[in-house]
Amino acid sequence: MGRGEGTDYDKDPEFAEILGSCFDDPEKAQARVEERIRKKRNKILQAKTGSSNPVKVTLNKFNFSNSYIWFEFYNAPLANDISLICDAIRSWHIIGRLGGCNSMNMQLSQLPLDHKRPTYDAIQGANVTPTTFYNIGDLEIQDNLARIWVDIGTTEPLLLDVLINALIQISSDYVGIKQVMFGGREWENWKENMSEDAGCSVHKI
Repeated sequence: MGRGEGTDYDKDPEFAEILGSCFDDPEKAQARVEERIRKKRNKILQAKTGSSNPVKVTLNKFNFSNSYIWFEFYNAPLANDISLICDAIRSWHIIGRLGGCNSMNMQLSQLPLDHKRPTYDAIQGANVTPTTFYNIGDLEIQDNLARIWVDIGTTEPLLLDVLINALIQISSDYVGIKQVMFGGREWENWKENMSEDAGCSVHKI
């Protein structure tokens, strides 16, 4: 088969040319690849846009069956930030609703780190008390504040840990989150029944 035969490089002729010369002059091809990476570095490596400060997490009489989760951002989140947060919360809800966050069935994570041939007890997994996630509201945002109502139903702290871990990563890499509070009916500067015209936005989960 000839060099490059059967492969379509039409979308990147520069790279095709580099590949074509790698057999004739490998050092030159390597130099061109390194130069290409330097030129496209900003497109390859995306700078973090979040915050290096740790997210403050508090629990304020959190009721697993009827509570708000509150978020305070360093700045009002942009459209892309809101989309990312909604996707994260939506994924969290789906995993929870399917019983994926069940601390009573953590067989593999509880094995020793040096365990070479882990096994899974299917009978134990099938007989464990199931967990669920009954209901979730829409994400409401007012300036740099947000809240979402949840009815988890089952008292399962692992669900909260999973969400907190995701929010910490989002805060570090994408949009800075100053603090998250589980529970509480009020938040300073939050206005009930604010309309969209007044600055409140509602996002479906």
